[in-house]
Amino acid sequence: MPPRPCPCGLPEPFEACCGRYLGEDGSPAPTAEALMRSRYTAFARGDVDHLLRTWHPSTRPATLTLDPAIRWTQLEVLDRVRGGLLDTDGVVEFRAHHREGPRTGVLHERSRFVREDGRWLYRDGTPR
Repeated sequence: MPPRPCPCGLPEPFEACCGRYLGEDGSPAPTAEALMRSRYTAFARGDVDHLLRTWHPSTRPATLTLDPAIRWTQLEVLDRVRGGLLDTDGVVEFRAHHREGPRTGVLHERSRFVREDGRWLYRDGTPR
């Protein structure tokens, strides 16, 4: 059986891509884009723990409930500003495509990330 592809759209299998960042023992994402891709994957897989763990405490909700009817189908990364190995902040603009029953939709957002204590965290996002 071939390895499962990663939901984030990169060609690596899930385990070698976003899978290494998910889970309580997951490694920290090395860049803001890698964190954003892992968060998209967490939405696609229903991993609320990863989403909350990687959300900055100043903007993180107390709880998060994902809609099981929404199926995330494709991620497009449109732009990156900073967010690299030596940066402390970054921005990633993306389009996340989804399906809910027969309807399709797109979440287009410009997300802000910060790195604190060696870990990237999602701060907030502006819809486009």
